[in-house]
This record gives sequence, C-alpha cells and structure tokens, in this order.
Amino acid sequence: MRIEITDLSVEVAGRRLVHDITLRAGSGRMVGLVGPNGSGKSTLLRCVYRALRPAAGTVRLDGADLHAMDAREGARLLAALPQESGTEFDFTVAEVVAMGRLPHQRGAGRASAGDTARCAEALARVGADHLARRGFLGLSGGEKQRVLIARALAQDPQVLVLDEPTNHLDIAQQLEVLALVRAGGTSRPESGRRLTVLTALHDLNLAARHCDELYVLDGGRIVAAGPPHDVLTPGLLAGVFGVRAHRVRHPESGAVQLLFDRLATPAPSPAADS
Repeated sequence: MRIEITDLSVEVAGRRLVHDITLRAGSGRMVGLVGPNGSGKSTLLRCVYRALRPAAGTVRLDGADLHAMDAREGARLLAALPQESGTEFDFTVAEVVAMGRLPHQRGAGRASAGDTARCAEALARVGADHLARRGFLGLSGGEKQRVLIARALAQDPQVLVLDEPTNHLDIAQQLEVLALVRAGGTSRPESGRRLTVLTALHDLNLAARHCDELYVLDGGRIVAAGPPHDVLTPGLLAGVFGVRAHRVRHPESGAVQLLFDRLATPAPSPAADS
C-alpha cells in the first residue's frame, strides 16, 4: 500500500510548522525522515497517523483520503508508534499488545484464538515474549519500546508509521527492530505483502542502512530527497546538521555510512586581534 502526501501544511497556535510537504512511499518501501530537532518530522508524522489535522493538503493510502476514513477503517490499514505513547494504567504486556487487535474486532467482542496467536507472534518477533505477564509500567525504556512495536505489528497493518522507533534500545535491539520492520514485520510470507514504512530517525547511519529513500527536513520544508547515497552528501550534512561528514561504505551491505567531525570555525582575522 502506497502513501502519498501532497502539499501538506500544519499550523499550531497560529504558527506554521510544516510547509507544503509532498512525498511518496511506494508499496513495501521503507522511507525515512531525517533532519535536526525542530525540523518538522514528528509534526508531519502526527498528520499521517491522524493525531493532527493539516491546515492544507492530503494524506492518501492507495488513493483514498486517510482523514476521510472512519477510525476503525483507518486503524486496520495504518498503525503508528509515536514518540510519546505510554499508558497511565499498569496493564500487563499481553494486554497492551492485545490492544493492537481492537480494530479487527466487532463491538466489545472478546479476542479470538487468531487474535491471541497474532499477539504472541508479534511479541516473539521483537524478542519480548518472556515479558507477556509483566506489568507494562515496571518495564525498562527499551522493554517498553519493544512491547509498543509489538502492539503496532499485532495490529496487522499495511502501513507502519514510526517516530524514532529506536529510542531507548541498545545497539543490538536497534538493528534487530529495524531489520524486522524492513523485512515486513509480521506479514505472512505466503501473502506476498510487505509493510510500507514511514519513519523518523535521528541516527543517520541507521537511516542510510535500512531505508530505501530519505527525505531531509529543515525548517518544516523538504530540502532533499532520494536514495541515501545520493542525499547524504557532505555539503547537505554541513548545511542542515552543521557537521563535517566523511563517507565510507559498509563492508557487508555496501550502504553509505558516515563519520562526523565538528565543522572547523574560521580563525579570527588579524584585525580582530589588534
């Protein structure tokens, strides 16, 4: 299922935070949003998973206006993991993941055997099945993040929207989770369907390794877009992120990887010292 965002702008408290964004994530592709803090990544994603309504523009899934769908229909197609997605009640991990099945249940119906199996599968895929009986509030940050990813996968969506999904995860967990998402989450191989993923990432090396395309945001606007190798150039990284970057190739994947230095500050002129 493809995502098409067209001429999208967002205003909050009279201030425009996102300006005329147009982007596309093809079916089964993993598309990353990168940019400095405050560049508009999270605000844009909040419009995609309908926590915000845009001031202008549209978000479409296979041509259908997402904001015109009813909540249940939209939730069957799209699952999201926001940055702030905690709970005040101490549900068990199994109960938290089971919430992902609600869009597929009618009324207040009980979970079916199929629902329970999907939840167990999702927990196992993120390496959190041993936590099923634990209280969610007693988990570490990394454990909570894995459980919330499992809940999104248990929802069995066709589109997955992730806002900094590697927060609180150690490096091995970061690689495992992004590889899982990249491979299609819990989609069954016989279906031939892979998830379409739109994700915001701070780590540019993770973004370069796992994403098919990147959109670079700065000041609420897209300033570059394309494959990671074409987008993550030293000039762009200096201008947008304020760093000096050295590009190398990953020895196994061949993906571009980056080593960073601070930009050199110009030496003061002699006149300034006199």
